[in-house]
Amino acid sequence: MSNVSKLGKVYLVGAGPGAADLITVRGANLLAKADIVFHDALVDPEMLELCPQAIKEPVGKRCGKLSSAQHFINKRLVDAAQKYQVIVRLKGGDPMMFGRADEEIQALKNHHIEVEVVPGITAALAGAATIQQSLTLRGVSRSVAFITLAQGQDNESGTETASSSWSPIQNPSADTLVYYMGRKDAVNIAKQLIEHASLQNADTPVHILEAVSTKNERHWASTLGELAQGKAKDWFDSSSPALIMVGEALRNKRPSAKIDNSLQDSKILTHGRRSA
Repeated sequence: MSNVSKLGKVYLVGAGPGAADLITVRGANLLAKADIVFHDALVDPEMLELCPQAIKEPVGKRCGKLSSAQHFINKRLVDAAQKYQVIVRLKGGDPMMFGRADEEIQALKNHHIEVEVVPGITAALAGAATIQQSLTLRGVSRSVAFITLAQGQDNESGTETASSSWSPIQNPSADTLVYYMGRKDAVNIAKQLIEHASLQNADTPVHILEAVSTKNERHWASTLGELAQGKAKDWFDSSSPALIMVGEALRNKRPSAKIDNSLQDSKILTHGRRSA
């Protein structure tokens, strides 16, 4: 039997936004049968109770803190596939959203190791659920952009830090903007949008959520103008991940709009049939 046939399979599983019970059923089932689990720093400890039989290895990345370099994580996944049959790489949120899944997938494929991705709920969608306001809104917002300004470069000390210099993304044009890992750049983000964006201004609503979906969740709501003035600076908790959501669709109070369905109704076919 070839070595390839003896290799284990690696599952990149999305842990979801934070709460242990927001992982998918497929993800929970894989944890229950995993031989070893490599998990991010932000994964809720309660979620690891779903895999009591597994070896648990932390490989978290936290901005400005001691963490595992990506090439080292890749090597550990490859090495684990030589020894175990079911390997879970448990990643916060969704593996394919700012999670370096592409690097891990490519490293595994280079060694002919089978890999499968199990999606998870990303923080932006959990945040919208928390404030009960859609990121899209008929007649107001029909586009959403997910953005990060973090550079995510591993340095020689094994830590991952955000860029020390402001590195703006030029004029994001979506109706609703969601910034991941934007706490340190919050003021600059707001100033840039006010000065250069065509769809946002100083009065545009802003919602900031920390530790979304967890017991430590916090919510700050205001406008781009106040964010640009640093009004949220003393509110932020540096130990919690922050999500910055911007857009007119997120305005708290909005008069009910009368929806005209006359055009849609006029297109009903004369000889159309309805069935129960």
